[in-house]
Amino acid sequence: MEPRMQPSTKRRLSDIRELLRNARWAFALTWSTSAPLTVGLVVTACLQGLFPAALAVTVRGLIDAAIEALNEGADGLTTLLPWLVLGLILTIVEGVAQRANKLFSQRLSDDLNLRITSDVLAHAATLDVASFEDTRVREIIDRAQHHTADRFTGFVSNAIVAGTSAIQALSVVGILMTIEPLIVLVVGPFAIPYLWFQWRLAKQRYSVEHSRATKRRWSNYFASRLMSPHSVPEVRLLDLAPLLIEKFRSLMAEFRDQDRRIYVRGFAGGSIFAVLTMVALYVVFARVVVLALRKAVTVGDLAIFMGVTARLRSTLERAILSFSSAMEHTLYISNLVEFLSMRPRIASATGTMPPLARGEIEFKSVSFTYPGSREPAIAGVSFRIRQGEIVALVGENGAGKTTLVKLMARLYDPEEGAITFDGFDLKALAPAFLHSHVSFVFQGSGSYEATAGENIAYGDWRRLLRDRERIEQVAILADVHGMIKELPQGYDTTLGRLFGEHDLSRGQWQRIAVARAFARDASLLILDEPTSNLDARAEYELFCRFRDLTKGRTTVLVSHRFSTVSMADRILVMEKGRIIESGTHQELLAKSGTYAGLYKLHQRKGVSSTAG
Repeated sequence: MEPRMQPSTKRRLSDIRELLRNARWAFALTWSTSAPLTVGLVVTACLQGLFPAALAVTVRGLIDAAIEALNEGADGLTTLLPWLVLGLILTIVEGVAQRANKLFSQRLSDDLNLRITSDVLAHAATLDVASFEDTRVREIIDRAQHHTADRFTGFVSNAIVAGTSAIQALSVVGILMTIEPLIVLVVGPFAIPYLWFQWRLAKQRYSVEHSRATKRRWSNYFASRLMSPHSVPEVRLLDLAPLLIEKFRSLMAEFRDQDRRIYVRGFAGGSIFAVLTMVALYVVFARVVVLALRKAVTVGDLAIFMGVTARLRSTLERAILSFSSAMEHTLYISNLVEFLSMRPRIASATGTMPPLARGEIEFKSVSFTYPGSREPAIAGVSFRIRQGEIVALVGENGAGKTTLVKLMARLYDPEEGAITFDGFDLKALAPAFLHSHVSFVFQGSGSYEATAGENIAYGDWRRLLRDRERIEQVAILADVHGMIKELPQGYDTTLGRLFGEHDLSRGQWQRIAVARAFARDASLLILDEPTSNLDARAEYELFCRFRDLTKGRTTVLVSHRFSTVSMADRILVMEKGRIIESGTHQELLAKSGTYAGLYKLHQRKGVSSTAG
């Protein structure tokens, strides 16, 4: 019966396997990014690694040849010339190799940074909305974003330095062993425990940093509240700055204290290694001095032993530190590997692509619950929207209206039931086809740091970005052309405060968002509170054009404003994730149900506001 492996041993073996797997993956990606630069780095690193030993042999030969020439009265120049030429060649090769290594390293670092950053962004674009809303997944994404490219290039550069230093140390030890074999007793017994110590320290640093993901997000949040132009006014009025600063300082102080303990431990271990190795090397050197006095070794041997042993300790320590640092970087690379291995929760169909999109939508007993929630946001919902029909969703906050339209656009997949688009299950449709035929105005629609023209063209940027005439046509149709023409540079005005000097009001931004939605030639138009930030006049003007704007499109409208929903062909009333009423504005008023109650409440509120 084979003895059982201890859990700690299994864990260590698992750590080593993961370490090697990540290192192999990193080298493979580096090679695929630029094989010539990788080869150049390895070759120049090997040359640099062999140079100290080659120079030591040359110096020993030069000294011994000089002493021999002096003792025998021979022509010193003839004897020394080969060694001098060899030393010059080695010095030139080493100088060129050092600079070439730096050039290759810089270029490869830039290529890797571009490759990895692009891969992270491209992979993030494949993930669905649900992935970004899950706190656990959010932490994986944050860890992958946290200086991942720097960690990757750090692994490559430290691996090269570790390899160079290891070659230097081994070649130097090989030369020194021909003079005094006891030197190996200094290298092994001290280097191996120190390497293990540095590896444990690296794992501790990674563990601490890994545990900080959520707290680091909090610290960034506090800083953004204090610095963001959108939050600064309220922070000032509420005098929240001292509280937020204290919360930020508390987290940063915790990080500082954790790092301080690691710094002290690293200092103590490094100091012990330095003292022990220096004492041991000095003892061995003293023995070589005695051997030189007894003429058991040459003066050249003594000279290079003295010079090389002084360098050996620092080279050995640099190799160990660089190796442990490279291994530490592989732990962070595991964050990137974990992120890139994530798959969307919504399976992407290879894709049915119907020849013509009509925009008919049907829900068949659809239910959906958000991750971490016990109550379903949508429960057993069934309805059908015909081509070109305008349907409004009404209900109190939390009734499930926004969730319903997000399911309609397949930002989520239902847990039960099915949703069809023109008779095809959404899961069977190619995502590119579906999204090209859906136009969506979200609550708090995105304001893009771009020109006014680009903000509209983003609705269908492949078709409109360079078509100013069509952009202006959309703006005229959406009734924002006059507003844009009044901007300092018209359609070329950069909007937003990050890069430009002109910002819009929330209502103006929402009007731009509505225009962006109409820019797309979509058969299904979804408007989630499209007038929530519009004043009464802007809302009225939009309503007057509403039928023209939505002509030929199936339109789903979410709104709390009854002046908006009353224009719909049909109104669906939602409560606690279910549809409880359906009909036209007049039909629902006649029923004297939930819709009628909400409408009367809205009317009383409107009268009260007018009287005020």
